[in-house]
Amino acid sequence: MGYKNKIRHLSSFQIIIFGFAIVILVGTLLLMLPFASKANEVTSLLDALFTATSSVCVTGLVVYDTATHWSVFGKAIILLLIQIGGMGVVTIAVSAAIISGKKIGLMQRSTLQEAISAPNVGGIVRLTNFIIRATILIELLGAAIMMPVFCQEFGIGKGIGYAFFHSISAFCNAGFDLMGEKGQFSSLTSYASQPVINVTVMALIIIGGIGFLTWEDIKTNRWHFHKYRMQSKVVLVVSGVLILLPAVYFYFFEFQNEAWQGYSIPQKILCSLFQAVTPRTAGFNTVDLAQFQESGQMIVIILMLIGGSPGSTAGGMKTTTVAVLFASAIAVFWRRESASLFGRRIPENTVKHAATILVLYLFLFLSGSITISIAEQLPMLTSMFEAASAIGTVGLTLGITPGLGMISKIILIILMFFGRVGGLTLIFAAFFGTRKNVSRLPQEKITVG
Repeated sequence: MGYKNKIRHLSSFQIIIFGFAIVILVGTLLLMLPFASKANEVTSLLDALFTATSSVCVTGLVVYDTATHWSVFGKAIILLLIQIGGMGVVTIAVSAAIISGKKIGLMQRSTLQEAISAPNVGGIVRLTNFIIRATILIELLGAAIMMPVFCQEFGIGKGIGYAFFHSISAFCNAGFDLMGEKGQFSSLTSYASQPVINVTVMALIIIGGIGFLTWEDIKTNRWHFHKYRMQSKVVLVVSGVLILLPAVYFYFFEFQNEAWQGYSIPQKILCSLFQAVTPRTAGFNTVDLAQFQESGQMIVIILMLIGGSPGSTAGGMKTTTVAVLFASAIAVFWRRESASLFGRRIPENTVKHAATILVLYLFLFLSGSITISIAEQLPMLTSMFEAASAIGTVGLTLGITPGLGMISKIILIILMFFGRVGGLTLIFAAFFGTRKNVSRLPQEKITVG
């Protein structure tokens, strides 16, 4: 009875955090089992925790090559953790309750609302049903499209398994792959010029990263863009810009260099698009990013920090956060009283939240980067790339993760967890129940800028 009372007194934000933590802990214990590895040996606690966190937080950073280290059981656990993490622990739990016929109370609805960033509690169960159905349909469709390519290369049994694994991993923006048999930590580099795999994986990443609320808007209003919610408009426009502009940059300033002279124009276009899509926040790569110039790597870092959209399988600060901050800056430039987007005024509270998220992400990102750089004696840009990949739950790497020491691995674990549950979720969970200060201090101006 006491246990149930404690659960009732937890806030929605605390339930979300504890839910993710429990799944990570269970995943860690399962991955430590001897038969979870191909060598039938116990994986160390730290490495199992790192892999479980990366799976649940749909990041994709790994200390062991997924294909060559883990057994079929280990891979199945990783895939299950990816699916739970991508859809959200609370979403999975509520879905199970719906299927079993249990009544969903107000507390569960409120928690689910926070978990999937829904605008209100009304219609939350219907939205959950839509999320479940859409997820299953999209992942099945993605697997079916990739299946002929993988079956031709690996045989029917393994090809089907590979198709489902990569479809789920791409839709959940996880970035885990099974291509280690071709070359450890090679990701999808052997498919750089394969259009079916490239286009399908990119489509799954974009669909998963746009968010279920936006797709519900599209389903309801079809092609009538003017009828969409402001958030959906922002998500679609910002996502399009963040794919198109980096792709153009990569094509003209990266893939025209000597390292890529053997690539044809169509191959360069395909690689440019893929490398623009994958940092938000999937973790697959079809070229060696270590061969990018520092300017190109810096653009990838920025894209990883921005991430996907609210209510999606992606992490990062979110496209809407960046849009709100830009709108706020423009309002200041034009000396307007409030920021606006698509003819709608943005609440002052939203601007404050966006600024808080930016400060938190930059603080943790830079702190983690500096610590890793000092601990591992690595160049700052390399450390920044890895830290951005962790906090943005991306999974892209310049190849240093497997060789990192204990301190650096722990830092990346913390960053991955923070990036998945979200900055405001952690803050609201930590300060839940604190009394609001009704008194107001005297106001005094301070010069900024």
